[in-house]
Amino acid sequence: ANVKTDHEKLYAILANLVKNAIKYTQKGSIEFGYMLKRNTVEVEFYVKDTGIGIDKDRQEAIFERFIQADISDKNALQGAGLGLTISKAYVEMLGGKIWVESEIGKGSIFYFTLPYKVETKVERESIIDNVDIEFESPLKKLKILIVDDEELARYLFGEMLENLDKEILYAENGLEAVEICRNNHHIDLILMDMRMPVMDGYEATRQIRQFNNKSLIIAQTAFALEGDREKAIEAGCNEYLSKPIARNKLFSLLKEYFDN
Repeated sequence: ANVKTDHEKLYAILANLVKNAIKYTQKGSIEFGYMLKRNTVEVEFYVKDTGIGIDKDRQEAIFERFIQADISDKNALQGAGLGLTISKAYVEMLGGKIWVESEIGKGSIFYFTLPYKVETKVERESIIDNVDIEFESPLKKLKILIVDDEELARYLFGEMLENLDKEILYAENGLEAVEICRNNHHIDLILMDMRMPVMDGYEATRQIRQFNNKSLIIAQTAFALEGDREKAIEAGCNEYLSKPIARNKLFSLLKEYFDN
C-alpha cells in the first residue's frame, strides 16, 4: 500500500510515542511496528511497552491537555506535557484515530491509524492544503524566535515554519528569550509560550517590550483559560493562539503582518 501523508507529522507522532514509552518503562521491552488493515483500508501503527500502565478510567484523559494518569511513580509525575495532545491532533489531521490499551503493572499499547489508497492526480489536487501553497511564496523570509519549555513543541514549531525562516532561534524559558532578544535586534516573529518555569511568557513579553516594539509576538498556550487572551495582549503580545495550533490559523496571521 502507498500511504501519502505528511512524513514530518508521522515522524513526530512515532517519535513522541516511543519517547513516552521509554519514559515510563524502567525494565522489560519496547516494541513498535505496523500492520495493514485491508478491511478498513488503513495502516495501523503501534508502540508497545512493559511499563507502569494506565488506569482504565484515565485512558482517554491522557490525550487531553496536560492531563495524565494518576500514578504514584515520582518520575511519571513530571508530566506528559503536550506530547500526547499534539500526537492526537496530528493523527486526526492526517485522517486517523489514536487510542491506548493498558493494564496497570503490565504495560501499554498505543495504537494509531492512517488511511491509505492510490490517489489520482485530480484527487491529489483536491487534498493538497491550498493554504500552504498560498503562503509558500508571498511571505518574506523571517527571523524567528520560538520560546517553549517543551522540547517537542519547539521541534514541531520549527518544522512547521522551516519554509519561512531565514533563521530560527530557540529558548526554553522567558529569561532566555529576553536575553536572545537583547542580542538579536532584528527578530521578526516571536512564538511565546505563556506558561514556563524560570520566567513565564507574560513577564518575558513585558521585558522585551521595554526595548523592542517591532517584533510580532504571538502568545501560545495549552491551557486557553478565560481571560488568557486579554492578559497576553495586555502584557504586550500582538496575537494569541491556543495549542494545538492549526497551521492555517498561524499562517493566516503571518500573512496579515508580513505579506509583501
